[in-house]
Amino acid sequence: MMRAMAQAPTPLIDLPTWRAESGAPAPRRVVSADDTLTADAAYRLACEGTGLLWQGDFHNARQLLQALARRVDRKPTKKSKAPSPEVTPAQAFHLHRQAQGQRARTLAMVLVPMNGDYTIPLRRAPDLREACTEAWGPAEGEACMVSLRELLGLVGAHEWHKKGVEIPALGEAPHNRIYPHYGVFSPVRGEYVDLVATTPIRDKSLAFDIGVGTGVLSAVLAKRGVQRIVATDQDPRAITCARDNLQRLQCLDKVDLVQTDLFPPGQAPLVVCNPPWVPARPSSPIEHAVYDEGSRMLRGFLSGLREHLSPQGEGWLILSDLAEHLGLRSRDELLGWIADADLQVLGRHDIRPRHSKASDARDALHAARAAEVTSLWRLGSVA
Repeated sequence: MMRAMAQAPTPLIDLPTWRAESGAPAPRRVVSADDTLTADAAYRLACEGTGLLWQGDFHNARQLLQALARRVDRKPTKKSKAPSPEVTPAQAFHLHRQAQGQRARTLAMVLVPMNGDYTIPLRRAPDLREACTEAWGPAEGEACMVSLRELLGLVGAHEWHKKGVEIPALGEAPHNRIYPHYGVFSPVRGEYVDLVATTPIRDKSLAFDIGVGTGVLSAVLAKRGVQRIVATDQDPRAITCARDNLQRLQCLDKVDLVQTDLFPPGQAPLVVCNPPWVPARPSSPIEHAVYDEGSRMLRGFLSGLREHLSPQGEGWLILSDLAEHLGLRSRDELLGWIADADLQVLGRHDIRPRHSKASDARDALHAARAAEVTSLWRLGSVA
């Protein structure tokens, strides 16, 4: 596929508009690239931060991206003369994040042009207009260049949206699927859903669902007989996604969706929150569902919960202890924040993870993932 190039790629002066869902800046230097560019040469340029605006066959661009990924993931062959010092779990996590970030930046250097109607002016380019419109809205008529890796991620999200995610707690197939929208985290970790589906509910008159996401927990609460649910999220994409899912599941008549940060006005006998589990800085919008820098959402939920609980009400905090095993947050810190908010622990329900990484010894964070437990903390106001 890749022949040796006769000369260096040509720098581009007049560049189309840069589009990046992640918010990453455009490459400082962009050159024209095509099927004559070797993978090794492309890798050197990408590592330097040079964008490669593809002018050749679209399928060859995908093959180049795969070749770059193999080079990025290649393990060092030279052995260090001195043994590596022991690193703490927190250091291992930060090194892992740094490696992930560098990998993402390198692979993002393969760029493709896009017309103003979301068509791609390359040979054998697929028609991605439906996926682009679903993610970005109607085309605005302006040509742009986009990262091929991000574009393929958009296509993957489109396929997730079409296929959906089966949620056994919502009943029997095929009427138990949640369909994530682009930019809204998919409920692929079923443990936290099972906790909400099985923990006894004392008062089913009203519940708040803080951080509704796809709407999966609101749907579970509605299926369990909660009469009215007020669900919040600050992301408009999540509100739209939740509305579509709840309508499809015939639960929307029980749920009021409110775009706000954390709590709606008033009090409820049940307040449920599944915040991001790891206190680290997200590097893209979708990562806000996983990483909670400074535990902002977690601490905001705890500090505001008492004010929004009805007398004798319960707050359900669904939280993995992965951060504890990574050395990013201690159990004492969590208990201290609960106490500082004039809350008490009424009980706790635990579940072990079932995802594949928990048993994958090759995973960089295997030790922490293997020890992970997800808990539903039942919290109440201190009398």
